[in-house]
Amino acid sequence: MKSLVLGGNGFIGSHVVDHLKAAGHAVRVLDRAMERFRAPVPGVDYRLTDFSDATVLAEALEGIDVVFHLVSTTVPSTSNLDPLSDIQSNLVDSVRLLQLMVQQRVPKIVYLSSGGTVYGIPEVMPVPESYPLRPICSYGIVKAAIENYLHMFHHLYGLEYVVLRASNAYGERQGHMGVQGVIATFMFEILKGEPIEIWGDGSVVRDFIYVGDLAELCIRAAVSNVSGIFNAGSGQGYSINEVLDAIAIASGVSVTPQYKPGRAYDVPHVVLDISRAKKEFRWSPKGTFIECIKLTWEWFKKYFYNKS
Repeated sequence: MKSLVLGGNGFIGSHVVDHLKAAGHAVRVLDRAMERFRAPVPGVDYRLTDFSDATVLAEALEGIDVVFHLVSTTVPSTSNLDPLSDIQSNLVDSVRLLQLMVQQRVPKIVYLSSGGTVYGIPEVMPVPESYPLRPICSYGIVKAAIENYLHMFHHLYGLEYVVLRASNAYGERQGHMGVQGVIATFMFEILKGEPIEIWGDGSVVRDFIYVGDLAELCIRAAVSNVSGIFNAGSGQGYSINEVLDAIAIASGVSVTPQYKPGRAYDVPHVVLDISRAKKEFRWSPKGTFIECIKLTWEWFKKYFYNKS
């Protein structure tokens, strides 16, 4: 299988590349820059450009069997600051991608959507894929719109697709800039001896998925004969306070957080129903939450200790 990983040098994308290479697939990556945390992977065809560069994107699609669309220029906390930019850089550029795929007869795409934002504030738990989409941030609205375009291109042109509505991914090689990825942010702040701030009272509950499990699901979705929408999470919920407790156990560091006012766009409670993905792809998350937190901590400690 010849694959193109859009955003393949990012956190999740780099793990998808690892799983593709381990399975013997040919890998091409399109991203704005090389990976931050390691050298280029031998045998990977890297194309460095912005996702909006239609000419290079069209060239990168040549001979490809499946596209992994992992690119997003915004996160939930920044998308509402400039919704027009969110629409242009994510929705418009994604529709252009679909048009190019049809023109070049690329048969399949795996799209990473958001299980944490497209449902809005759900009233049932765990949340199934059939639950109405009522996003409360531009990030989720754009993700849902791209899902609808995928369905349209499937209906009109036969483009096969799998949408993975991913929960909050964490693990090795995640950034720590504080705009997304609470686990990575907490770990980096502990290593630097900086204060840990929590929006609200720490009772917000999220479904967290270890990045290795998510990458494996991406590959299983790509090689399957299935089209459709699937939740991608752990099926378990943890509050932000519980996350910090787990990190304290893994690190051996006791931390007293500073609580700040809650944010309007934060959904209070989201846990995903992952039964469809488990059944269709014969997949399930490996390892417990605390085991995967420990793996993540060991990587952070090794990489960031004594680094500025």
